[in-house]
Amino acid sequence: MAQAGANPIISDLRDRIQHLEGAMTRSKTVLPFGVCEIDELLPGGGLAYGAIHEFAGGGAGAVDGAAAAMFAGGIAARTKGKVVWCLARPDLFAPALAQVGLHPDRVIYVEAIHEEYVLEACEEALRFGGLGAVVAETVRLPMVVSRRLQLAAEGSGTIGLLVRRWRRQTEAGDFGHPTAAASRWRISVLPSEPLPVPGIGRARWLAEVIRIKAGESADFILEACDGQGRLRISSDAADGSDKTRRSFHTG
Repeated sequence: MAQAGANPIISDLRDRIQHLEGAMTRSKTVLPFGVCEIDELLPGGGLAYGAIHEFAGGGAGAVDGAAAAMFAGGIAARTKGKVVWCLARPDLFAPALAQVGLHPDRVIYVEAIHEEYVLEACEEALRFGGLGAVVAETVRLPMVVSRRLQLAAEGSGTIGLLVRRWRRQTEAGDFGHPTAAASRWRISVLPSEPLPVPGIGRARWLAEVIRIKAGESADFILEACDGQGRLRISSDAADGSDKTRRSFHTG
């Protein structure tokens, strides 16, 4: 009899838990790339909101670093609302961001004198909520700090984009350390898209998904973001002439 009397209470608790879990599930949305080859790889079909994501250049050079920043800028461009961009080095070229769809009237720049202040500003912006995205440029991302940023993103539902920029080759090894990021990407510059006439074609990137929660690693050869932040699979890769168009790997 005592067990029978407890059943309604247990049933009510289960209903409440399911209701809360359902609400949490509904609040988790994603930002798709609009490229089926990439979106079908990502859990939920896109980059998760309410999470942080890391992007680094394929090498320690400025060119690959700039490509990683533009890749993140294109993602931010496809969100809705203002974008906060936190940085310590005032070398971000606003016209380049506009070329990947992130126009100056959407961006709020937060310039800090030290890198640790960049991460503090990023955390505050993520906690604020109501933003399209929060971008931060940083060399190092300790696990404790990344966890704080992840929790801040989860609390507001904002997407956080961490661009790892190296000043010297020795710093690039920090990208191998674990963080709380939901995904980690490495972007490298490739020769531009070939044209039938002499000239410079659309820029191309090798985008490597180094790690993603509940997903598989892979790499893609992409044509760089257009004026709306949209990517597409390189035409060379699409016709099967490039075997690294989508290559699954572990790591």
